[in-house]
Amino acid sequence: MLRTMKLTAMTLGMMCAAQAMAAADLTVISFGGANKTAQEKAFYAPWEKAGNGKIIAGEYNGEMAKVKTMVDTKSVSWDLVEVESPELARGCSEDMFEEIDPAILGKKEDYVPGAIQTCGVGFFVWSTVLAYNADKLKTAPTSWADFWNVKEFPGKRGLRKGAKYTLEFALMADGVAPKDVYKVLASKDGQDRAFKKLDELKPNIQWWEAGAQPPQYLQSGDVVMSSAYNGRIAAVAKESNLKVVWTGGVYDFDSWAIPKGSKNAAEAKKFLAFTLGADQQKTYSENIAYGPANTKAVSLLTAENQANMPTKAENIANQVQLDVAFWTDNGESLEQRFTAWAAK
Repeated sequence: MLRTMKLTAMTLGMMCAAQAMAAADLTVISFGGANKTAQEKAFYAPWEKAGNGKIIAGEYNGEMAKVKTMVDTKSVSWDLVEVESPELARGCSEDMFEEIDPAILGKKEDYVPGAIQTCGVGFFVWSTVLAYNADKLKTAPTSWADFWNVKEFPGKRGLRKGAKYTLEFALMADGVAPKDVYKVLASKDGQDRAFKKLDELKPNIQWWEAGAQPPQYLQSGDVVMSSAYNGRIAAVAKESNLKVVWTGGVYDFDSWAIPKGSKNAAEAKKFLAFTLGADQQKTYSENIAYGPANTKAVSLLTAENQANMPTKAENIANQVQLDVAFWTDNGESLEQRFTAWAAK
């Protein structure tokens, strides 16, 4: 009996040891800050608690050169990296990232359209939206047409100093439906139309370059409306009367990608799928005002949380997904044209 118990204990010990060996430590790189803090609570801690191995969390500023060097020299030390959409597209075309089998994520229809890509998966959604100070306006704006209407809504407007987003907003202000924005912007006539619409508003524009500026400009009364990142407005919602108009917003993802040649690629894919689970997505969005990419997580959030989410059904219904391919092909020329136009 004693011998049997000893053997059982040894077997269990060996099984536990084998399990521990099988659970690889993963190096996960993100953009840091409040975003990383939310990831630690929603993804890293629950993964480790479940006995899946340790997460070694690092951060970077989006330098793709680092990833490319690792892949080219076959010295990959990162297992998963957070990337923005243009970098995901570039990395995929340059064979820097592992391909992802969508089957590991379950049903495609459970995700915000555009989240699942060939070489990565969007794990949260953020939007650039119209924001305004309800204390400074008698009537609430409802569209980019109102944003351009300085007669009924007098005062300065804040816009990001760049072509991206700004040209999309100009076309919507000129009557283009959100779903048709990139179809129109793809033509020379459409681009001319956007710049002509910007000419109308130019004397009333106060440009911004950092995400922290629109809430500051709105609170101080420097501008009455501004384009802004939705998370920045949500962050000051409790101490201000800043509001968001979701119609005509432009949404995009931050995604996970696996550098090609990661020694733990299989385990990294499991972790990636884990972070896209509804419970993990819910916890993430409770800790930062970004929308879950898994739509099943939305209903798990409180009504207060949902109101700030780009992915709430009503909020996303009339938004535009950033067309990464369009900006990859046209970004350089349009940004040059915009810079010249703004300097006039």
